[in-house]
Amino acid sequence: MGVGLTIVKLLVEMHGGRVEAHSDGLGKGSVFRISLPRTSIPPEVPATQPSDERGNVRPRRLLIIEHNADAAESMHALLQTDGHIVEVAHDGASGLSKLDDFRADLVLLDIGLPRMDGFMVAHAIRERFALAGHRPKLLALTGYGREEDRAAALKSGFDGHLAKPVDPRRLLDMLANDLLSHSGLKVPD
Repeated sequence: MGVGLTIVKLLVEMHGGRVEAHSDGLGKGSVFRISLPRTSIPPEVPATQPSDERGNVRPRRLLIIEHNADAAESMHALLQTDGHIVEVAHDGASGLSKLDDFRADLVLLDIGLPRMDGFMVAHAIRERFALAGHRPKLLALTGYGREEDRAAALKSGFDGHLAKPVDPRRLLDMLANDLLSHSGLKVPD
């Protein structure tokens, strides 16, 4: 549920459909119904043409470090469907290890990681890339969305802050609108 259902809703609505959910109560299960319109592609329109109003999205190399496997996989599916190259790690050490071989443009980094929290991972990434010509941008993902939380993340070296659950449209728009400029992420909360 949570982020996964939000992503399903977004994808279905992008195709002109709708999602309905129904339950008879606690312990009685749930039924989810997806309705999509029947359409045929006109012969003069190639099937590979983007149907998204956002146009062509420049693919980015993204690393998701998120301890919640369902949330990580939902974000992975959303971002990969949008054309990005995505890797996933579920803890800080694994995420740092992935950066040995995967040159990420952006790291979506959960603050509440076990053993090594997101602040520690961000510090390690900044140290690792201190002398390199390119450091991946760091986007804090957290359940804490107060202004003080955002300020603390930015002060500790994150380039942006997004409160969970992450709005899929907002994340995709941020990537599509090239908000990963050299001056840093411009991610208002």
